[in-house]
Amino acid sequence: MKPRNVVLFLAESWDGRKLGLTGHPALKEATPNITRLAGAGAWFEQAYTSHPISCPARANLWSGRYTHELESWNNFKGLQPGMWALLDDLPKTHTLCSLGKLDYMAGGHTLFARVGAWLAPVGLPKSSHRQLPQIQDPVVEPDRNPRCHEKDWQLIDQAQAFLRAQAGAEKPFFLNLSTGLVHTPFRTNAYWLDKIPADAVDLPPPDPTTHPARLYQRLAKGWQHAGNEAAIRLVRRIYYAMCAEADAMIGALYDTLRELDLLDSTYFVFAADHGEQAGEHGEWAKQSMYEASVRIPLILAGPGIAPGARIPDLVSLVDLCPTFLEMTGQPPRPGLAGQSLLPSAAGHARPGRDAVYASFTGMTLNTSAYMLRRDHWKYVVYMGFPAQLFDLEQDPDELHDLRAEHPEVAAALDAELRALADYEQTHRDLVRYNKEAFREWRRQARRGLYWDDTYSLAEHPSSDYWDIMRNTFEGYDEADEACVDAWLADER
Repeated sequence: MKPRNVVLFLAESWDGRKLGLTGHPALKEATPNITRLAGAGAWFEQAYTSHPISCPARANLWSGRYTHELESWNNFKGLQPGMWALLDDLPKTHTLCSLGKLDYMAGGHTLFARVGAWLAPVGLPKSSHRQLPQIQDPVVEPDRNPRCHEKDWQLIDQAQAFLRAQAGAEKPFFLNLSTGLVHTPFRTNAYWLDKIPADAVDLPPPDPTTHPARLYQRLAKGWQHAGNEAAIRLVRRIYYAMCAEADAMIGALYDTLRELDLLDSTYFVFAADHGEQAGEHGEWAKQSMYEASVRIPLILAGPGIAPGARIPDLVSLVDLCPTFLEMTGQPPRPGLAGQSLLPSAAGHARPGRDAVYASFTGMTLNTSAYMLRRDHWKYVVYMGFPAQLFDLEQDPDELHDLRAEHPEVAAALDAELRALADYEQTHRDLVRYNKEAFREWRRQARRGLYWDDTYSLAEHPSSDYWDIMRNTFEGYDEADEACVDAWLADER
């Protein structure tokens, strides 16, 4: 296939159910450009991330492999130098422009993100997010400037300049644009908030779960608005307003392609790395296997793609890498977990994926989690804790665990999950890595070799080990250190 131009608009933290396309009452008029893009291309209605946190998800995206294959465990541990990623190969065939967040290689993020992930399996009875109230607090600026999130609009400006510079060039281009929207903090202004009718904002139902891993994650995330309906409604309205602003950015980029007469020679892909819970199940952020966290938007438009197609197949973020290989005219790469979505987007008969898989191995959860979605069933394993089974057709809010009522379904999905990813061995590999990484870091941190100026230490940076630990876990003390020591000594 002839190499084509590709534009990827990768949003942060966009719940794939939160689109005007889905008929969502608060968003049905607020995302017209995404609706327009879907009208020109193919909308994959049931797309999932493969790991609901940024760095592992993006490592999966650009390598086409799952976390348990890559050992890209957390926001600090992405791809290691020397591991193959499509972005490294693209300059051989395309003029590559990457704008915004990349975040798929190892070594980034804060000490907070590293230490919090390494010690998550210890299960300390501490919040690791409560010191971040400024990120949870809903903020509505009074101005009516359409460029509320100015840094992201500057990325759009740069992207448009790049596209104009490529118009007429012989070499095809690949534009990889990743916005900060619609990631927390929950912030907007009056201009965008007015796009979202207040009376159409939904309030998530209460979740009566007693599952120990779920209760622990609620504690660790420290959602400060639990039980406050007015605050939750405002947070969700702001989140939808942020989606509306990001939609305008998508429109600006798409209109530039039209203006430059590039639509017929360019694939436009809209996706996200993971979702955002925004108060659902008494939580915020991502890091769970609930639909709000693992569902993502995914639309493909461009040459040969069937306009207005709505594709119900289960698809995964790992499918984007082989899709981009085909779009850019490169040969298929052996061993990838994903499969190209171009044939189904183009309307050619091809069986879709039967199931989607995701894992989570990062901070705020006191174990590792593994999800398999098949048909209307979702099966979730928590190592060391009971598994869960949900019927998404009858229970889209995931409030009723049916594992006891349907043991045969749970057993069949468990066998399939084990065949896809040996989750017991994966958990052992994860814990071994966590212990080794923390031991080395702590040895150096006790010598004052790390300097932390994030979150609660922003006003008084410190290299003191105990300050750094208290910046990661609220109220970290000697008793917690003893728990960590016991965990490190456990050879299991």
